[in-house]
Amino acid sequence: MRKLVIVLLSAICLVLLGFTLSSFIHVFHYNLSAPADVGSANKSGYRLILITQEMDTPFWDKVENGASKAASKYGAELEVWGSYGTNQEDFLKNMEIAIASKVDGILVQGLNTDEFNQLATVKAAGNGIPIFTIANDVPIEDSLRRTYIGSDHYKAGQMIGTQLAEDLGHKGKVVLMVSDRQEDFQSKRLNGILNILKFYPDIEPITVVAGDTREKVVAATNEIMNKEPNVAAFVSVTANNASAMVQEIGKRAQLSKFHIYSFDDSPEIKTLLKEKKMSGIIEQSPEMMGELGVQLMVQWLKGETFPLKYDGYFTDIRLLKADELQ
Repeated sequence: MRKLVIVLLSAICLVLLGFTLSSFIHVFHYNLSAPADVGSANKSGYRLILITQEMDTPFWDKVENGASKAASKYGAELEVWGSYGTNQEDFLKNMEIAIASKVDGILVQGLNTDEFNQLATVKAAGNGIPIFTIANDVPIEDSLRRTYIGSDHYKAGQMIGTQLAEDLGHKGKVVLMVSDRQEDFQSKRLNGILNILKFYPDIEPITVVAGDTREKVVAATNEIMNKEPNVAAFVSVTANNASAMVQEIGKRAQLSKFHIYSFDDSPEIKTLLKEKKMSGIIEQSPEMMGELGVQLMVQWLKGETFPLKYDGYFTDIRLLKADELQ
Protein backbone atom coordinates (compact mmCIF):
# COMPACT_ATOMS: atom_id res chain seq x y z
CA MET A 1 0.00 0.00 0.00
CA ARG A 2 2.76 2.32 0.93
CA LYS A 3 4.49 1.64 -2.38
CA LEU A 4 1.26 2.41 -4.25
CA VAL A 5 0.94 5.81 -2.54
CA ILE A 6 4.54 6.63 -3.40
CA VAL A 7 3.96 5.67 -7.03
CA LEU A 8 0.78 7.79 -7.24
CA LEU A 9 2.48 10.82 -5.66
CA SER A 10 5.40 10.46 -8.05
CA ALA A 11 3.03 10.29 -11.02
CA ILE A 12 1.18 13.41 -9.85
CA CYS A 13 4.47 15.29 -9.41
CA LEU A 14 5.56 14.29 -12.92
CA VAL A 15 2.26 15.50 -14.40
CA LEU A 16 2.49 18.82 -12.56
CA LEU A 17 6.09 19.24 -13.65
CA GLY A 18 5.05 18.55 -17.21
CA PHE A 19 2.37 21.24 -17.10
CA THR A 20 4.83 23.71 -15.58
CA LEU A 21 7.46 23.03 -18.24
CA SER A 22 4.85 23.24 -20.97
CA SER A 23 3.60 26.60 -19.71
CA PHE A 24 7.13 27.93 -19.35
CA ILE A 25 8.05 26.87 -22.87
CA HIS A 26 4.85 28.40 -24.24
CA VAL A 27 5.49 31.78 -22.55
CA PHE A 28 9.14 31.78 -23.45
CA HIS A 29 8.37 30.93 -27.06
CA TYR A 30 5.68 33.69 -27.21
CA ASN A 31 8.02 36.33 -25.88
CA LEU A 32 10.65 35.41 -28.43
CA SER A 33 8.39 35.24 -31.42
CA ALA A 34 5.78 37.94 -30.74
CA PRO A 35 6.47 41.16 -32.73
CA ALA A 36 7.44 44.17 -30.64
CA ASP A 37 4.74 46.82 -30.28
CA VAL A 38 6.87 49.71 -31.53
CA GLY A 39 3.97 52.12 -31.62
CA SER A 40 3.18 51.77 -27.93
CA ALA A 41 6.80 52.55 -27.05
CA ASN A 42 6.47 55.92 -28.77
CA LYS A 43 3.05 56.80 -27.37
CA SER A 44 3.26 59.56 -24.79
CA GLY A 45 -0.43 59.91 -23.93
CA TYR A 46 0.04 63.65 -23.46
CA ARG A 47 -2.72 66.07 -24.37
CA LEU A 48 -1.40 69.20 -26.06
CA ILE A 49 -3.16 72.34 -27.31
CA LEU A 50 -1.93 74.65 -30.10
CA ILE A 51 -3.55 78.09 -29.89
CA THR A 52 -3.36 80.90 -32.45
CA GLN A 53 -5.29 84.06 -33.22
CA GLU A 54 -4.81 83.64 -36.98
CA MET A 55 -6.71 80.48 -37.88
CA ASP A 56 -6.92 79.29 -41.48
CA THR A 57 -4.04 81.36 -42.83
CA PRO A 58 -1.30 79.80 -45.01
CA PHE A 59 1.33 80.43 -42.34
CA TRP A 60 -0.60 78.92 -39.43
CA ASP A 61 -1.93 76.06 -41.53
CA LYS A 62 1.73 75.04 -42.00
CA VAL A 63 2.42 75.38 -38.27
CA GLU A 64 -0.58 73.12 -37.58
CA ASN A 65 0.54 70.60 -40.20
CA GLY A 66 4.01 70.31 -38.67
CA ALA A 67 2.59 70.02 -35.16
CA SER A 68 0.13 67.31 -36.26
CA LYS A 69 2.92 65.26 -37.85
CA ALA A 70 5.00 65.42 -34.68
CA ALA A 71 2.00 64.58 -32.48
CA SER A 72 1.33 61.49 -34.56
CA LYS A 73 4.99 60.49 -34.39
CA TYR A 74 5.24 60.87 -30.62
CA GLY A 75 1.77 59.55 -29.80
CA ALA A 76 0.49 62.80 -28.32
CA GLU A 77 -3.08 64.03 -28.61
CA LEU A 78 -3.07 67.47 -30.30
CA GLU A 79 -5.96 69.90 -30.54
CA VAL A 80 -5.78 73.17 -32.45
CA TRP A 81 -7.82 76.10 -31.18
CA GLY A 82 -7.90 79.58 -32.60
CA SER A 83 -9.64 82.80 -33.35
CA TYR A 84 -9.89 84.88 -36.49
CA GLY A 85 -8.82 88.39 -37.40
CA THR A 86 -6.64 88.90 -34.32
CA ASN A 87 -9.62 88.63 -31.99
CA GLN A 88 -7.82 88.97 -28.68
CA GLU A 89 -10.84 88.28 -26.50
CA ASP A 90 -11.54 84.89 -28.10
CA PHE A 91 -7.84 84.07 -28.18
CA LEU A 92 -7.40 84.70 -24.45
CA LYS A 93 -10.60 82.79 -23.72
CA ASN A 94 -9.15 79.76 -25.52
CA MET A 95 -6.05 79.98 -23.35
CA GLU A 96 -8.15 80.14 -20.21
CA ILE A 97 -10.23 77.11 -21.24
CA ALA A 98 -7.09 75.11 -22.09
CA ILE A 99 -5.62 75.83 -18.67
CA ALA A 100 -8.88 74.96 -16.91
CA SER A 101 -8.97 71.68 -18.87
CA LYS A 102 -5.69 70.64 -17.20
CA VAL A 103 -3.95 69.87 -20.49
CA ASP A 104 -0.36 68.66 -20.31
CA GLY A 105 1.13 71.46 -22.39
CA ILE A 106 0.19 74.56 -24.39
CA LEU A 107 1.87 75.79 -27.58
CA VAL A 108 0.67 79.32 -28.19
CA GLN A 109 1.23 82.31 -30.43
CA GLY A 110 2.75 84.85 -28.06
CA LEU A 111 0.76 88.00 -27.32
CA ASN A 112 2.57 90.69 -25.37
CA THR A 113 -0.30 91.95 -23.23
CA ASP A 114 -0.92 92.04 -19.49
CA GLU A 115 -3.87 89.66 -19.88
CA PHE A 116 -1.76 87.06 -21.71
CA ASN A 117 1.06 87.30 -19.20
CA GLN A 118 -1.38 86.99 -16.30
CA LEU A 119 -2.77 83.77 -17.75
CA ALA A 120 0.71 82.39 -18.43
CA THR A 121 2.26 83.29 -15.08
CA VAL A 122 -0.57 82.85 -12.58
CA LYS A 123 -2.99 80.32 -14.03
CA ALA A 124 -0.79 78.12 -16.26
CA ALA A 125 2.29 78.13 -14.04
CA GLY A 126 0.10 77.76 -10.95
CA ASN A 127 -1.39 74.59 -12.44
CA GLY A 128 1.99 73.25 -13.55
CA ILE A 129 1.14 73.59 -17.25
CA PRO A 130 4.14 74.50 -19.43
CA ILE A 131 3.70 77.31 -21.96
CA PHE A 132 5.80 77.27 -25.14
CA THR A 133 5.43 80.32 -27.38
CA ILE A 134 5.54 79.61 -31.09
CA ALA A 135 6.21 81.97 -34.03
CA ASN A 136 5.65 85.07 -31.86
CA ASP A 137 7.50 85.35 -28.57
CA VAL A 138 6.85 87.30 -25.38
CA PRO A 139 9.42 88.46 -22.80
CA ILE A 140 10.21 85.56 -20.48
CA GLU A 141 10.38 87.78 -17.41
CA ASP A 142 6.76 88.85 -17.94
CA SER A 143 5.23 85.54 -18.99
CA LEU A 144 7.37 82.79 -17.41
CA ARG A 145 6.98 80.87 -20.67
CA ARG A 146 9.27 77.82 -20.79
CA THR A 147 10.77 78.43 -24.22
CA TYR A 148 10.13 79.85 -27.69
CA ILE A 149 10.14 78.08 -31.06
CA GLY A 150 10.27 80.21 -34.19
CA SER A 151 12.25 82.68 -36.24
CA ASP A 152 15.04 84.83 -34.88
CA HIS A 153 13.22 88.09 -35.58
CA TYR A 154 16.21 90.26 -34.73
CA LYS A 155 18.32 88.41 -37.29
CA ALA A 156 15.49 88.69 -39.82
CA GLY A 157 15.51 92.46 -39.36
CA GLN A 158 19.26 92.52 -39.86
CA MET A 159 18.86 90.61 -43.14
CA ILE A 160 16.41 93.19 -44.46
CA GLY A 161 18.61 96.05 -43.26
CA THR A 162 21.61 94.63 -45.09
CA GLN A 163 19.60 94.16 -48.30
CA LEU A 164 18.22 97.70 -48.09
CA ALA A 165 21.70 99.18 -47.75
CA GLU A 166 22.73 97.32 -50.89
CA ASP A 167 19.57 98.29 -52.81
CA LEU A 168 19.96 101.97 -51.95
CA GLY A 169 23.64 102.23 -52.72
CA HIS A 170 24.15 103.22 -49.07
CA LYS A 171 22.03 106.38 -49.25
CA GLY A 172 18.36 107.33 -49.23
CA LYS A 173 15.24 107.45 -47.06
CA VAL A 174 13.56 104.31 -45.77
CA VAL A 175 10.07 104.18 -44.21
CA LEU A 176 9.70 101.52 -41.50
CA MET A 177 5.97 100.97 -40.98
CA VAL A 178 5.09 99.51 -37.58
CA SER A 179 1.87 98.73 -35.76
CA ASP A 180 0.85 100.62 -32.65
CA ARG A 181 0.72 97.27 -30.82
CA GLN A 182 4.08 96.75 -29.16
CA GLU A 183 4.64 93.10 -29.98
CA ASP A 184 7.94 91.44 -29.09
CA PHE A 185 8.56 90.20 -32.65
CA GLN A 186 7.97 93.68 -34.07
CA SER A 187 10.43 95.40 -31.75
CA LYS A 188 13.09 92.77 -32.51
CA ARG A 189 12.63 93.13 -36.27
CA LEU A 190 12.77 96.91 -36.02
CA ASN A 191 15.89 96.86 -33.84
CA GLY A 192 17.59 94.47 -36.25
CA ILE A 193 16.95 96.79 -39.20
CA LEU A 194 18.01 99.94 -37.34
CA ASN A 195 21.17 98.38 -35.96
CA ILE A 196 22.32 97.62 -39.51
CA LEU A 197 21.30 100.97 -41.01
CA LYS A 198 23.16 102.94 -38.32
CA PHE A 199 26.39 101.94 -40.06
CA TYR A 200 25.25 103.89 -43.13
CA PRO A 201 25.06 107.60 -42.20
CA ASP A 202 23.55 108.54 -45.57
CA ILE A 203 20.56 106.23 -45.09
CA GLU A 204 17.76 107.90 -43.15
CA PRO A 205 15.28 105.50 -41.53
CA ILE A 206 11.84 107.01 -40.81
CA THR A 207 9.73 104.99 -38.37
CA VAL A 208 6.00 105.44 -38.94
CA VAL A 209 3.55 104.15 -36.34
CA ALA A 210 0.28 103.10 -37.96
CA GLY A 211 -2.69 101.33 -36.44
CA ASP A 212 -3.63 97.73 -37.07
CA THR A 213 -6.57 98.48 -39.37
CA ARG A 214 -6.41 98.87 -43.12
CA GLU A 215 -7.79 102.40 -42.98
CA LYS A 216 -5.13 103.58 -40.53
CA VAL A 217 -2.30 102.02 -42.53
CA VAL A 218 -3.55 103.65 -45.74
CA ALA A 219 -3.78 107.01 -43.98
CA ALA A 220 -0.28 106.67 -42.49
CA THR A 221 1.21 105.68 -45.86
CA ASN A 222 -0.47 108.58 -47.63
CA GLU A 223 0.70 111.03 -44.97
CA ILE A 224 4.36 109.99 -45.07
CA MET A 225 4.45 110.09 -48.86
CA ASN A 226 3.15 113.66 -48.72
CA LYS A 227 5.77 114.66 -46.17
CA GLU A 228 8.67 112.73 -47.71
CA PRO A 229 8.32 112.68 -51.51
CA ASN A 230 11.86 111.34 -51.93
CA VAL A 231 11.40 108.11 -50.00
CA ALA A 232 13.17 105.25 -51.77
CA ALA A 233 12.15 102.21 -49.74
CA PHE A 234 9.41 100.86 -47.47
CA VAL A 235 9.39 98.03 -44.95
CA SER A 236 6.18 96.72 -43.40
CA VAL A 237 7.63 95.50 -40.12
CA THR A 238 4.27 93.98 -39.20
CA ALA A 239 3.36 91.89 -42.22
CA ASN A 240 -0.40 92.28 -41.78
CA ASN A 241 -0.01 95.94 -42.75
CA ALA A 242 1.87 95.22 -45.97
CA SER A 243 -1.09 94.84 -48.34
CA ALA A 244 -2.70 98.17 -47.42
CA MET A 245 0.67 99.92 -47.54
CA VAL A 246 1.51 98.52 -50.98
CA GLN A 247 -1.96 99.38 -52.31
CA GLU A 248 -1.62 103.02 -51.28
CA ILE A 249 1.91 103.34 -52.65
CA GLY A 250 0.67 101.94 -55.96
CA LYS A 251 -2.01 104.61 -56.17
CA ARG A 252 0.58 107.35 -55.83
CA ALA A 253 3.44 106.08 -57.98
CA GLN A 254 4.89 103.13 -59.86
CA LEU A 255 5.71 100.41 -57.36
CA SER A 256 8.87 99.58 -59.32
CA LYS A 257 10.34 102.90 -58.15
CA PHE A 258 10.56 101.63 -54.58
CA HIS A 259 12.27 98.85 -52.69
CA ILE A 260 9.52 97.24 -50.60
CA TYR A 261 10.07 94.48 -48.03
CA SER A 262 8.14 92.59 -45.38
CA PHE A 263 7.74 89.15 -43.78
CA ASP A 264 5.79 86.07 -44.85
CA ASP A 265 3.41 85.74 -41.88
CA SER A 266 0.54 87.49 -43.68
CA PRO A 267 -1.91 85.63 -45.95
CA GLU A 268 -1.40 88.11 -48.82
CA ILE A 269 2.38 88.42 -48.80
CA LYS A 270 3.30 85.64 -51.23
CA THR A 271 0.74 86.93 -53.74
CA LEU A 272 2.19 90.44 -53.60
CA LEU A 273 5.66 89.03 -54.13
CA LYS A 274 4.61 86.86 -57.09
CA GLU A 275 2.95 89.89 -58.67
CA LYS A 276 6.24 91.82 -58.28
CA LYS A 277 4.55 94.39 -56.07
CA MET A 278 7.21 93.80 -53.44
CA SER A 279 10.97 93.48 -53.73
CA GLY A 280 11.39 90.70 -51.20
CA ILE A 281 10.23 89.06 -48.00
CA ILE A 282 11.71 87.12 -45.14
CA GLU A 283 10.56 83.55 -45.66
CA GLN A 284 10.17 81.58 -42.44
CA SER A 285 9.72 77.87 -41.61
CA PRO A 286 6.27 77.52 -40.02
CA GLU A 287 6.00 73.76 -40.53
CA MET A 288 9.32 73.29 -38.75
CA MET A 289 8.04 75.48 -35.90
CA GLY A 290 5.03 73.21 -35.32
CA GLU A 291 7.01 70.01 -35.60
CA LEU A 292 9.83 71.14 -33.32
CA GLY A 293 7.40 72.65 -30.82
CA VAL A 294 5.54 69.39 -30.24
CA GLN A 295 8.75 67.36 -30.22
CA LEU A 296 10.31 69.56 -27.54
CA MET A 297 7.12 69.63 -25.48
CA VAL A 298 6.84 65.83 -25.39
CA GLN A 299 10.55 65.44 -24.64
CA TRP A 300 10.35 68.01 -21.85
CA LEU A 301 7.27 66.38 -20.31
CA LYS A 302 9.14 63.06 -20.36
CA GLY A 303 12.16 64.68 -18.72
CA GLU A 304 14.34 64.02 -21.77
CA THR A 305 15.08 67.68 -22.61
CA PHE A 306 16.14 69.62 -19.57
CA PRO A 307 16.88 72.42 -19.13
CA LEU A 308 15.26 74.08 -22.13
CA LYS A 309 16.93 76.96 -23.94
CA TYR A 310 15.17 79.97 -22.47
CA ASP A 311 16.18 82.18 -25.40
CA GLY A 312 14.40 79.76 -27.68
CA TYR A 313 14.95 77.38 -30.58
CA PHE A 314 15.32 79.28 -33.85
CA THR A 315 13.98 77.85 -37.09
CA ASP A 316 15.29 78.59 -40.59
CA ILE A 317 14.77 81.95 -42.32
CA ARG A 318 15.90 83.32 -45.68
CA LEU A 319 15.45 86.44 -47.77
CA LEU A 320 13.30 85.60 -50.79
CA LYS A 321 13.41 88.19 -53.57
CA ALA A 322 10.78 88.71 -56.25
CA ASP A 323 13.26 88.28 -59.09
CA GLU A 324 14.03 84.75 -57.81
CA LEU A 325 10.47 83.63 -58.54
CA GLN A 326 9.52 82.23 -61.91
